[in-house]
Amino acid sequence: MDEQRDEQLWQKAKKRADFQRSLAAYFVVNAFLWLIWWFTAGSRGYNRETPWPIWSMLGWGIGLLFQYLNAYGGSKKDLVEKEYEKLKNKS
Repeated sequence: MDEQRDEQLWQKAKKRADFQRSLAAYFVVNAFLWLIWWFTAGSRGYNRETPWPIWSMLGWGIGLLFQYLNAYGGSKKDLVEKEYEKLKNKS
């Protein structure tokens, strides 16, 4: 049982580390895209409509939200285990 628990912790730690790397990449890449936009259109006043980097941020951000929920929100199996332990302790 200890080996299984250690494996579960390892998988959880791996998911969280993957999320943190993805978050860092999100900020670096999107900052770069905003700089490109700024130097090509934004600073000169061209394209006063919605800046195109916003679409990258929104699309990638939605994916990042799901990755966060998977890493920190727990899986369905984890939630079932917590509920089981809660019910077991009430009995």
